[in-house]
Amino acid sequence: MANKIGEGGFGAVYYANLRGEEAAIKKMDMEASKEFLAELKVLTHVHHLNLVRLIGYCVEGSLFLVYEYIENGNLTQHLRGSSREPLPWSARVQIALDSARGLEYIHEHTVPVYIHRDIKSANILIDKKFRAKVADFGLTKLTEVGNASLPTRLVGTFGYMSPEYAQYGDVSPKIDVFAFGVVLYELISAKEAIVKAYGSVAESKGLVALFEEAFDEPDPKEGLSKLIDPRLGDSYPFDNVFKMAQLAKACTQENPRLRPSMRSIVVALMTLSSNTEDWDVGSFYDKQAVVNLMSGR
Repeated sequence: MANKIGEGGFGAVYYANLRGEEAAIKKMDMEASKEFLAELKVLTHVHHLNLVRLIGYCVEGSLFLVYEYIENGNLTQHLRGSSREPLPWSARVQIALDSARGLEYIHEHTVPVYIHRDIKSANILIDKKFRAKVADFGLTKLTEVGNASLPTRLVGTFGYMSPEYAQYGDVSPKIDVFAFGVVLYELISAKEAIVKAYGSVAESKGLVALFEEAFDEPDPKEGLSKLIDPRLGDSYPFDNVFKMAQLAKACTQENPRLRPSMRSIVVALMTLSSNTEDWDVGSFYDKQAVVNLMSGR
């Protein structure tokens, strides 16, 4: 097949024109039937403006999933691709908000609730108007309503994995929240989730740890300013960037119970995108979880 436009963990993606409609076709090996069925199950039940739309599927020799074609690539390409214009700050905030809305929908408004398990900048697609859609539901897990965690085999991408998932395989919506926090840090810095010092894997450090170090400096704002994507130049409101970093810090708390819900994150990002002053960092944290923690529950 010609017109190859991408390669994923479970197969290649091709561009096609079907009866006048542009489409992206993911071709998967028969061995990937579990991922194929997971994606099919989610996208035939879940429809939202900020989730990629499934047009159809086919099983003939290989497994094929047919999606709407999103013409502007993925977030990784925009943040780190040398052939792309740097994303302006306002577009980065909008992309964060769009992605958060897609995740909030699968976490809070579907029955059953779904957990994506592979949120990363490469799985956030950008359309020609620079609006975002969450893609790649091959690792999605459905859970019973509620936040009870489910032990499971480890899948996903290093650098985006929360501690409780990486260590114990615990799955809850809060693992998507952690990964989303890493994406927020990417939007600020344009760095990869695992930053290789001097190009060496041995010297690599997670983006979360890098930002934690900045927050721990005597002047956190000065520490943060060293991590902001240089391609932004001076074209960003620093307070706005600092607030997004605070939100990312809340999302990447080590204790999952202290991370905000996607609903709280959407509200915070709406506030950020409207540039209002009504911003309370304490509201990101799950207050009831803090109360429960203090009382030993």
